[in-house]
Amino acid sequence: MKITVLGASGRAGSEITRELAARGHTVTAVARKPEAIPAADGVTPAQGDASDLTALAALIKGSDAVISALHFDVPAATILSALKTAGVPRLLVTGGAASLQVAPGVRLIDTPEFPEEWKVFAQGGIAFLDDLRAETDIDWTFFSPAAVIEETPRLGTFRTGTDQLVVDDRGESRIGFSDYAIAMVDELENPQHSRARFTAAY
Repeated sequence: MKITVLGASGRAGSEITRELAARGHTVTAVARKPEAIPAADGVTPAQGDASDLTALAALIKGSDAVISALHFDVPAATILSALKTAGVPRLLVTGGAASLQVAPGVRLIDTPEFPEEWKVFAQGGIAFLDDLRAETDIDWTFFSPAAVIEETPRLGTFRTGTDQLVVDDRGESRIGFSDYAIAMVDELENPQHSRARFTAAY
């Protein structure tokens, strides 16, 4: 498939770009600083600002899908409008974990343990997901990571869920960036969560 990755120089974006390339996909890897994008066969770096709807539509035109690994300073409406303008049918988003439920009616962001300094960014992810849930034309997927996503060795095994935080037998919720990328590309290749959110953790 021909895939455009937005935010391809970041930690999640770079791992997703590597995973796509390793599986033989053709990747347009977009970042404000394309020199930071990891080099790989099948990867074409491109400079771009996703907040510019017209420029973004031109960059993604001809793609089978867009994977956004951007922070939530670019609203869902901008990205969705660019996909519609470009005729791209599918969007996968690296989401946040804050809105995952830890108990009925209780989100991770609502717990006392959730760091106060993360809340502004987390609210951006919650608003982004809310906007996606109102979208009926684009086939979207919002992929929330575990509560902690970190640089750890690639394991190739993890568990998935939907709207509930996935924890291990110690009550911890963690995943590495490389395994997060595996789960993202698995979803791209074998869609299981059309117009839905899912999550993954060890």
